[in-house]
Amino acid sequence: MKPEGIFQFGKFQVDTLARSLRREDEIVALNRRAFDVLLYLVQNPGKVLTRKELLNNVWADTFVDENSLVQSISALRRALEEKPGDNNYIVTLPGRGYQFIIPVQVLAPANLTIVKDSATLAGHSPTALIVQQHTIRTRVITEEKASSAAAGVPESPVADIPKLWKMAVAVLSASLLIAGSLYYRSPQGKRLTEKDTVVLADFANTTGDAIFDDTLKTALNISLRQSPFLNVLPDGQVTNTLKLMMRPAEAKITPDLARELCQRAGSKAYIAGLIGSLGNEYVLGLKAINCQSGDTLAEEQVTAASKEQVLDALGKAASKLRVELGESLATLQKFDVPFYQATTSSLEALQAFNFGLKATNEKGSAAAIPHFQRAIELDPDFAMAYWAIGLDYFGLDELGQARECLTKAFQLREHVSEAEKMEIAAAYYLDVTGELEKAARTYEEEIEIYPRRSIAYLHLALAYGMQGEYEKAAESTRQGVRLMQDPSRIANDNLVNDIVGLQRFDEARQVIRDAQARNMDDYQLHEVLYVLGFFGPDSAVMTEQQLWFAARPQYENFGLALASDAEAYRGHLDKARELTKRALDSATRVEGKESGAIWQAIAAQWEAASGNPAEARHSAAEALRLAPANQGVESEAALAFAMAGDTARTESLALDLEKRFPLDTQMQLLWLPTIRAQLALDRKNPAAALNSLQAASPIELGNIQFVNNISCLYHVYVRGEAYLAGGEGNAAAAEFQKILDHSGIVWNCWTGALAHLGVARAKALRSRTSQGEDADAARVQALAAYKDFLTLWKDADTAIPILKQAETEYEKLRGAQEVVRR
Repeated sequence: MKPEGIFQFGKFQVDTLARSLRREDEIVALNRRAFDVLLYLVQNPGKVLTRKELLNNVWADTFVDENSLVQSISALRRALEEKPGDNNYIVTLPGRGYQFIIPVQVLAPANLTIVKDSATLAGHSPTALIVQQHTIRTRVITEEKASSAAAGVPESPVADIPKLWKMAVAVLSASLLIAGSLYYRSPQGKRLTEKDTVVLADFANTTGDAIFDDTLKTALNISLRQSPFLNVLPDGQVTNTLKLMMRPAEAKITPDLARELCQRAGSKAYIAGLIGSLGNEYVLGLKAINCQSGDTLAEEQVTAASKEQVLDALGKAASKLRVELGESLATLQKFDVPFYQATTSSLEALQAFNFGLKATNEKGSAAAIPHFQRAIELDPDFAMAYWAIGLDYFGLDELGQARECLTKAFQLREHVSEAEKMEIAAAYYLDVTGELEKAARTYEEEIEIYPRRSIAYLHLALAYGMQGEYEKAAESTRQGVRLMQDPSRIANDNLVNDIVGLQRFDEARQVIRDAQARNMDDYQLHEVLYVLGFFGPDSAVMTEQQLWFAARPQYENFGLALASDAEAYRGHLDKARELTKRALDSATRVEGKESGAIWQAIAAQWEAASGNPAEARHSAAEALRLAPANQGVESEAALAFAMAGDTARTESLALDLEKRFPLDTQMQLLWLPTIRAQLALDRKNPAAALNSLQAASPIELGNIQFVNNISCLYHVYVRGEAYLAGGEGNAAAAEFQKILDHSGIVWNCWTGALAHLGVARAKALRSRTSQGEDADAARVQALAAYKDFLTLWKDADTAIPILKQAETEYEKLRGAQEVVRR
């Protein structure tokens, strides 16, 4: 049997278990066949080896001709830096074969002096030592047995196992520590600062267990994210830098690649990890390396007694590494929750969670949800998995499921780190209780502690947008983007919505083009493109976006709902009804019935606004049947019932909403005042309606999450109607004009279409209540506004009651104008 271990000759080493050739501290690239030839040569130094012997022993089970052998020898000469004619290592003997002429030393496993001999150890990395673990274990057991026999102690295989395992682990750990102290120690003054970023390399996994692939890197990332001091380079920026390096986004981040990536991204250091197994025990190592100088800044090695304890051991190593890299003990004590408590103790759950994070970034929310569901199945107390899936459900407008998941995460928040605790709490305030100021304040506190965390800025922008503060939202999003240096999907979606809300449509198109050029495309960007085409109007753009949605079943219902609203906006109610039905069917097929119910409730509103109360009541009831507990569905349906004159049903729903969402900012300031104002109008009490709507003013332009993150400005529309009913033409016109001036948040809502008619009616009212030139001017303006509306609905369904009313009003006003002229 040929010897195994590490073979050293000159400045080279061949590691048989790692199957690597090293030149001092560098790995030398060799293809598989060339390495096989080299291994046979170093196992037979000085011996003349014929070509036939090499072929028979190196590739016994594979047909390989002599030409392949010649090519392998040539590759070896290049790898060993032999110049033509030198033959310092391999001599070619014409007609006979080859001879490896340099002396070869076997460093392991001939004896255990690798623990005693520092000169030998200095030439080995922790990785090289770990991959020898089984050989070391065998040697330890052999020597222990021999010692016992010499002392006359009978052999007891069962009784000796625990003792032998402990000795093997001690030997391996000592090897790692000695190697670190002699070879890897870094000057104390070269640590990190709070402004530095670090790159995480993938773990070197020699256990053969795929569960550790990627999972340990995710675990390390989560552990280090607790630190206000350390800043791990975000995944999005890693992906972008890899693209600039002409590397695929999914490339394995080896230490060599991590160093290059670190330099290109302007980071200070990279952290490499490794794991090896010793029976049921595991050895883990972490090493932080300055990516410019190559100096080791810090390193830690730990052992785990079992697979189940690996994550906890890694968390402890990460904590120690933080201090070595320069973090204060004060922040470590405050922001250092054990890993199993901060996330999960289940490797399988963490693996599923990692798959979910990747899917969110690469493919969007729909692809991520099954992975997060799997993580929760494996660990029902995994708070961050509930948080992550909750956010993805919100991304798909499945608000009921989103709130359920975020509520569960909030209930489990005491078992997470401080950073995760703030993220969960802020999401809960924003998306469950609806406490916008409290959510914004929590995100601001998170930013104060973790000023370089981009995600907090992006979520803060959502809170600002829901309060109608689009300038602050856009700036917060841009700050998050600046920290990321490469926006994620949520950053792009946020920024586009903020910019469109500010009526900057050309800028929004450019942001979308930039995002698509970086392959950061998603359905929300296509919704905005559709609406920008609608504003054009550009039917070609709208058709293009509909084709995009139609090709993606998970998002098809969003495209159909947009098309339905667009048809209703133009007065094509028959087409709109058909598209709403298709949107509902499409949503149901992909388990998105909550979204479908929202579309149904909105359809009920435009039915009521158009003068079809029976159809409105039927559609609203159907929406509630589909999703009775959904806040968005209940709110939209309550307004529809109020517009359709169903007082009893409206009051019942309003009481339920007030009871269920007592802290919700938008519920208390927008929805309930609007619903009650509409009830007051039904009772012919415009003063009460206006009194109810006073509460809406502070956040009246805020977007609504369950309506595509836009706002139909229902409260503004109802306020305009109340002013009309109260005989205040000027005030009514100002409200309806406000809707027309904010198309970037109204999109293609029915309120945008009927606001044209509202302006016309308000001007006509003013013409009747004014005298002289003021009356004449108001009449001219009213006719122009009526004409705008009738042009908008020039090919609308002829039987729509509100259209007939508008035509009658227009003709009456024209007649009055003719009388004045005569």
